[in-house]
Amino acid sequence: MESVFAYVIALGAAVMMPIIFTVLGLCIGLGFSKSLMSGLKVGVGFIGLGIVTALLTDSMSGPLETITNLYDLQLKVFDMGWPAAASVAYNTAVGAFIIPVCLGVNILLLLLKGTKTVNIDLWNYWHFAFIGGVVYFASGSIGWGFFAAIICYIITLVIADVTAPKFQRFYKDVDGISIPQPFCAGFVPFAWAINKCLDAIPGMNKLEIDAEGMKKKFGIAGEPLFLGIVVGIVIGCLQFKSWAEIVDNIPKILMLGVKMGAVMELIPRVTVLFIEGLKPISEATRALIGRKFKGAAGLSIGMSPALVIGHPTTLVASIILIPITLIVAVILPGNAFLPLASLAGMFYIFPLVLPYTKGSVLKTIIVGLAVIILALYLVTWMAPDFTLAANDVAIAHPEDKAVQVPEGFLAGSLDFAGSPLGASIYWLIEGFKSISIYIGAGILTLFTVALVWWNRVRMAKLQPSELKADESVAKKEGK
Repeated sequence: MESVFAYVIALGAAVMMPIIFTVLGLCIGLGFSKSLMSGLKVGVGFIGLGIVTALLTDSMSGPLETITNLYDLQLKVFDMGWPAAASVAYNTAVGAFIIPVCLGVNILLLLLKGTKTVNIDLWNYWHFAFIGGVVYFASGSIGWGFFAAIICYIITLVIADVTAPKFQRFYKDVDGISIPQPFCAGFVPFAWAINKCLDAIPGMNKLEIDAEGMKKKFGIAGEPLFLGIVVGIVIGCLQFKSWAEIVDNIPKILMLGVKMGAVMELIPRVTVLFIEGLKPISEATRALIGRKFKGAAGLSIGMSPALVIGHPTTLVASIILIPITLIVAVILPGNAFLPLASLAGMFYIFPLVLPYTKGSVLKTIIVGLAVIILALYLVTWMAPDFTLAANDVAIAHPEDKAVQVPEGFLAGSLDFAGSPLGASIYWLIEGFKSISIYIGAGILTLFTVALVWWNRVRMAKLQPSELKADESVAKKEGK
C-alpha cells in the first residue's frame, strides 16, 4: 500500500490533477471531453507555474548566494526550500498514508456537516504529512504524528469554510472554490487582526490603494512588470562591491531585472489556465448540488492557492518583500534562518490575506512583513526536528539530493515550517512532552472539536441564502 501511494505522489501535481479532474468530471456528469480538457488545463497550469517559479529560483539563487557571502550573512539554518519539505513529508511513515487518512476524515466531516469543503488538492496534502512527520520524530510515536496531521487537516478545512465567502467575492471566477492549504490558512487570523488594527488608524483609508490604483496613480512605476525589473536590478547591483564592478556587469544586472519582470508578467497569464480548467468543474458541481442535494448547499471544491497567486497585489507585495525579508532576516535578533530557496514561495503567503486587506498594497505588505518576521522565528525554532526528519529520509533515500542537509547546518523552510498553524500544533505536543504529552493533545482535541461544532452551527445559519444561490446556478446551467 505504501508503495502505491508513493507512486501516486511521484506523479506530481501536473499529472495527478488531470487524472483527478477527469474522474471527478465524469462523476458529476460533465462528460469525458470537457472533464479531460479541464484537467489538462490545470495540469498545464502547474507545468507553466513550475517553469516560471524555476526561472525565479534559478535567476535569484546565484546573486543571493553571492550577496550572503559578500556581506558574511551566513546563518546556521540552511534554507532547504519547499521541495525538500515535501520530500521529507511524503517519505516518512506518516506521509505514506496521509492521502487515504485525510480523505477519510474529509468524508466523515462532510457526513457530520462539520465542513463544506471537498479537498481535492491532493498534492498539497504534503503539508499535513510534514507537520505529522516532524511531530513523529519529535515524539518518537507515529500515532502522535498522525494525530498532529489530522488536527491540522481539520482546522484547515474549517478555515477554508470560513474564508470561502470572502475568497469567492474578492477573486474573479472562483465561485464554489475554497483554499484548504494550511500554509495560507495559518495567516488568516493575523490578516484579520492586523487589518482591524490598521482600520482603526485615522487616515489609513487615504493610503489604501490596490495594484490597479497604483497603475493609475503612478503610471508605469505602478506596473508589477516594472517593479519586478527594478527589484531585479537592485538585487543585481548588491552582489558587487564597487561602482566599477557594477558598470562592468551592466548586461548581467539588466538581464536579472528583465527575468524578474518576466516572472511578474508571466504568473498572471499562467494562472488563467487554472481558472479555465476549474470553472467547468466548479459550475457543474454546484449545479448538481443545487438540483439534487439541497441540504448540501454551499459545498466548495478545495483547490491549490496557485489558482490566484497571479493577482497584481500579490505580485507587487511579494516582489517588494523579497529584499526586505533578506534585510530583516539578518538584523532580527535570535533568528538563525536566511530564506533563499523559500523566496520563490513568497507568493503563497497572500491568497487568503487579500480578501481581508481588500487588495490594499500597503496593508498587504504590512501583514506580509509581520507574518514573515514570525515565520523566521518559527523556522529557527523547528529546525532541530526538521533536521532529524530530513536526515532520516536522506539515509533511506540517498539518491534524493533535495533532502541532503549541508554539514554544520540545520534544515529549514519557510513553507511549511514557517506556518503559525503547524507550529502551534507542534508546540502544543512538543511543549508539554516533559510534563505529559496528553495535556497538549487534550487542548488540541477540545479546541478542534469546538471549532468543528461552531463551524457546523455557523454553516447551518447560512444555509437558506446559500441554497438560493445554488438553485440560481442550477437554473443558469439549464438543468
